[in-house]
Amino acid sequence: MRRFRSDNRGRRRAGRDDRSGPQSERKNKRGFADKSSFAQREERPQTEAELRAVEKLLAGIGVPEPKPFEPDEFQKLALEAIEHHDVLVTAPTGSGKTWIAREEIRRLLAQGKRAWYTTPLKALTNSKYTEFGLEFGPENVGILTGDRKENTEAPLIVGTTEIYRNQIFDAMRQGDAVRTDFVIIDEAHYLADEDRGHVWEETIILTPPRIRLLLLSATVGKADEFARWIEEVRGTKVVIAHAVGRPVELRAAYLSDNLQLYPLFDERGDFNRRVDDLTPRRRRFDR
Repeated sequence: MRRFRSDNRGRRRAGRDDRSGPQSERKNKRGFADKSSFAQREERPQTEAELRAVEKLLAGIGVPEPKPFEPDEFQKLALEAIEHHDVLVTAPTGSGKTWIAREEIRRLLAQGKRAWYTTPLKALTNSKYTEFGLEFGPENVGILTGDRKENTEAPLIVGTTEIYRNQIFDAMRQGDAVRTDFVIIDEAHYLADEDRGHVWEETIILTPPRIRLLLLSATVGKADEFARWIEEVRGTKVVIAHAVGRPVELRAAYLSDNLQLYPLFDERGDFNRRVDDLTPRRRRFDR
């Protein structure tokens, strides 16, 4: 046993000696990393056809020439209907859904009335708070989220849908009226969200019928069915304002690792197979 302990101590001392001092540092230095596991590909310049495709892809990008603003038909319909009814706006991103909300807010503030703008995300709420503060004056806009409470007595409140729903609950418990005349529900398709959808459902059902609702969404499905459900649970009429086609075209492209740009789809609208050749592929590791 004595000899075993002695040998063990010797090994421990030797281990400490190996790990200390400049000699051991040089000895135990880490080497360079192995080569990338991605297969190496031979880079080649783009063909004339590919360059023409890129030019077409990038054509028209920039700031358009200023023109007098003319509302689209769906915007006119929504703005006219919202004075007396609930309105469901289904239109692609960038088509001007928020313009409808802004114009109705402007009219209400001029009449000394109040409005609520709800969103599902704090980041979107903060963005709208800044946007509306510049539009209507910071003294007229407040914000309510789980993180921020500013100017809460303002005639226009921007907040998350959960906060507005909680204000409805508070008013019901206290026997008070909900302090708004108009509610905008942005991203109304969150009603279908598995985890949070009940908040939108409760908001729509429990908002008093005297308060008009403007629901905005770019992706809501079965708009007619959605509108009929709202009419059933609220006892109001719902007007659907629908826009077809994107005013801002979406174009998809692939940027290769040697910084060459390729359209993701060819002229027929099919996937560009050239992208497959450019996509890194992992080599199998030797076992």
